[in-house]
Amino acid sequence: MPVSEPSPQVIIVGAGPAGCALAGLLAQRGIHCLVFDDDKRPDLLVGESLIPGVVPVFRQLGIEERVAQISTRKPGASFFVTDGGPRLHFSFKNVEGHLPTYAYNTPRPQLDNLLRARAEELGARFVHARAELEPGVRDGQPTLHLSPKSRAQAGLADDAGSLLVDCTGRARVFARLMNLPAERGERDDVAYFAHYENFDHDEVEPGQVIISVLRAGWSWRIPLPGRLSVGIVVSKEHAKTLGTTAEERLENAIRQEPLLAEKAARARRITPVMTYSNYQLLSERGHGPGWVLCGDAFGFVDPMLSPGLFMSLVGAQQLDSCLFADGADILKQPGMLAHELDKYSARITDWHRAWQELVRYFYDGRIFRIHLAGKHLAMKPSPFNLASRMERHSTRHIASMASGGWTRSRYSRALMRLLSRYLVWDVPPAENFAVRLNRPPEPLSEAA
Repeated sequence: MPVSEPSPQVIIVGAGPAGCALAGLLAQRGIHCLVFDDDKRPDLLVGESLIPGVVPVFRQLGIEERVAQISTRKPGASFFVTDGGPRLHFSFKNVEGHLPTYAYNTPRPQLDNLLRARAEELGARFVHARAELEPGVRDGQPTLHLSPKSRAQAGLADDAGSLLVDCTGRARVFARLMNLPAERGERDDVAYFAHYENFDHDEVEPGQVIISVLRAGWSWRIPLPGRLSVGIVVSKEHAKTLGTTAEERLENAIRQEPLLAEKAARARRITPVMTYSNYQLLSERGHGPGWVLCGDAFGFVDPMLSPGLFMSLVGAQQLDSCLFADGADILKQPGMLAHELDKYSARITDWHRAWQELVRYFYDGRIFRIHLAGKHLAMKPSPFNLASRMERHSTRHIASMASGGWTRSRYSRALMRLLSRYLVWDVPPAENFAVRLNRPPEPLSEAA
């Protein structure tokens, strides 16, 4: 391709959900952006269960109707504890007034293709090649530039003045090239999942997602059009006891768990089993001279509660609104650009910390304890039905946090801390409901 294209204002490396959503949002503003897309995508991807907080982004991009056509409508999520434990049902009706009362369960390859097609429709330009980047230093800080080969592939004389955005997901290309430090979370597990036909699903409503606390680890069941996505999350040590292949490990985990074994009696697996390293990571630096991180390249939380795709899409939305609400002239104002990038980075970091905090309530069992205490409280007589009103108030806030609406709300987060510390009378300890990633030892028989 001859070198003739003007330098784009924004160069996006990676064409996953974050990259394509950002490209679409920028194109809507008339900002000249270019996306490097290496066209490498697996057949299955985690992130199939969406939350209401992503629906406004779909609407902003003008694709909600198309998303609905390839998806199963999701009315909420249920959380089960094995061996007769409590069951907690969240309905998205609780978020009415500030978020849509539904979300979608969506096959990820189709959703990713839809986002990419929409970005192209809106005018974003794609280069179907892997971007090669060269690290450097600017003003004493690490930076990056496109290699001559990549500039030639894109038809660019140079990339001077362009903002480079890392949307390479867990590959974290920018961070690896510049040796950016990152903070590891407490989760470091492994997930195995596949799609099934005839896997029974005891949903409260059609489309309801079920998260189950198992004897070892936890599982998801996500209804998709014509199939069910089933995954298990365990420690890496426990995974080794389940077999040597991903297929053996998933099938043995299902067979050993009472909550899953009966439901899988007639099931037939129709896809390969995918392995997913489930760990938490958050970059300690989100931007530098001429570059910024977005989506999983900035950080990722955990598949519990499905925040991953939300953070990718909302990260793109936040980057767009922080930097380009008044157009691309900010790229010519280094001081203002740095200020707005600081604001964006601080906001995304706070969002990640809020999600990690919320996810921890599910892993350590406190959310089930709060739920049981709320049910008991609501049954007690009180003046003006105050107990019942408190239970409804707390349920609305928990559902709204898990839906992406009030995740960062200081009040909602303080309410959760208050509930977990002081309003849990006459209920079993949280440890009874906690996720144990290793299978507990079998009790010794009397003969032993």
